[in-house]
Amino acid sequence: MLVPVKNMNGQQVGEVELSDAVFAAPINTALMHQALMRQLANARLGTHDTKTRGEVSGGGKKPWRQKGTGRARQGSTRAPNWVGGGTVFGPTPRKYTKALPKKMQRSALRSALSVKAANGQVVVVDQVAIDEPKTKTAVKMLSALGANEQSVLLVMAEKNVPVWRSVRNIPQVKSVQSGYLNIRDLLGHDLLLLTRDAVDSIELWLGADAPAAEVAGSVGIETADAVASEEAEA
Repeated sequence: MLVPVKNMNGQQVGEVELSDAVFAAPINTALMHQALMRQLANARLGTHDTKTRGEVSGGGKKPWRQKGTGRARQGSTRAPNWVGGGTVFGPTPRKYTKALPKKMQRSALRSALSVKAANGQVVVVDQVAIDEPKTKTAVKMLSALGANEQSVLLVMAEKNVPVWRSVRNIPQVKSVQSGYLNIRDLLGHDLLLLTRDAVDSIELWLGADAPAAEVAGSVGIETADAVASEEAEA
């Protein structure tokens, strides 16, 4: 997949071939949903807690004698039917952690990237050069790239503090390193803004264990033509 490479002013300065194994992989919607649910579940702290009748303070004395009052018998003022009493079957601290094999995680990322690429929501820039933190500079860049009215996920190969500080005050814009790319951010933003170095990093990371059929698709006709030409020369 051939996409244009732009600079910070929105001008095209070249083209880059995106790997079909990563950006044109088979789309598995169910796997993307599973990976998203896992990430959301793992983000939960699980610290919620309620007190049972044994944990609520007070209620040690029987409110009235068992018989002769005309009232219903009661053993404690902290029973669940009393105001201020304990909670029955309430939430207690627990773990919501879900496991997902790494190959499935990477396959889900390839599916999400392929969806973005198929919808024309991938923009590649040669570099994002901001010497000092300035939100104004970042806004100008996004406007030049036509991304000022969309939620944007900016992916860079390495940590860049000036860039991170420049975009963190812009609503609906998030900056991450390519190694921290995740399904929640991919599906939660309209536009994927990649630097040229980030493209190489993502393809190296996600293309390594892509299925043979996907890798063959990325190699494509060029490999077949090369083999045919070598056989003809022989």
